[in-house]
Amino acid sequence: MSHRRITFILGETPPPRLDKALARDVPEDANLSRTRIMKLIDQGVVSVNGEVQRDPRAVVGEGAKIDIDVEEAQESHILPEDIPLEIIYEDDDLVVINKPAGMVVHPAPGSPSGTLVNALLAHCGDDLSGVGGMKRPGIVHRIDKETSGLLVVAKSDAAHHGLAKQFEAHTVERYYRCLVYGVPDANDPRLRGVKGANFETGNILKLTTGLARHKTDRQRQAVLFNAGRHAVTRARTVARFGTPPVLALMECWLETGRTHQIRVHMAHAGHGLVGDPTYGGKRKLARAALPETLADAVKAFPRQALHAAVLGFVHPVSGEAMRFEAPLPADMADLLATLEPARA
Repeated sequence: MSHRRITFILGETPPPRLDKALARDVPEDANLSRTRIMKLIDQGVVSVNGEVQRDPRAVVGEGAKIDIDVEEAQESHILPEDIPLEIIYEDDDLVVINKPAGMVVHPAPGSPSGTLVNALLAHCGDDLSGVGGMKRPGIVHRIDKETSGLLVVAKSDAAHHGLAKQFEAHTVERYYRCLVYGVPDANDPRLRGVKGANFETGNILKLTTGLARHKTDRQRQAVLFNAGRHAVTRARTVARFGTPPVLALMECWLETGRTHQIRVHMAHAGHGLVGDPTYGGKRKLARAALPETLADAVKAFPRQALHAAVLGFVHPVSGEAMRFEAPLPADMADLLATLEPARA
């Protein structure tokens, strides 16, 4: 197995732990994330002053010589599958996909094939230069199986490392469109009493909570306030439907990107997404508010009405600002067209 050696000297006042010191001082062009560094230490391919060091907590000091032997990328165990993809943009380092609803992003025990990664392995072929030591696409963010819309995927280690840093720093622009029950409004006394919810200028709803796996249902996320991962969602109303309004088309944007974030946050606010089977997306609509045919169309919508519409980031290699938009998929567009006569 061929490999490359990365050699460098630790700079002044490094963090005392080996893993943190390497993450700080490893050359930028090595494209090694801290997670990858941890794996390399565990594999016994990191030497400090000529001696292999397997303890990530080992104490290191200024001037220590570091050698890291990195194996060339191996073939992935995931099988390529010839699945059509809607490619919005592609170059040597990354690809932007408009994912259809119903497609899982990454293989898992319940979805071993037919995923976006299987499709990308077939599409990219030998163009994958290796991500994390494996010839595979670099998944830096995901959207749920039944959510449609834009995803950026790394094809090289440099792109994977650079994109991951942007997502970690919350600098990636992500806007979603969703159809929800009710209409969030700053004048709603009920909503003003929801913990973690407040309104900003322009009737923009801001939701700030912690999110973590539900204690008893591992498929769900739960809202917490003294634990969990910090999560912030903002949302504004684009259109209202019904007399009085009982549905709203919302534009949501993420300050953070947690599992099910928009779905669980909007449900927490009392405005669950239409069609969401996990967070209560099947509600009765007031008979007087919508004609029966329209109410039936809403009830029959088969998935959460959520679409990742806008994705913006800085190209991790060229430094170019990039922004992409994807129109609503046919099922959501058709539902909104059906509801148009009831637009308030």
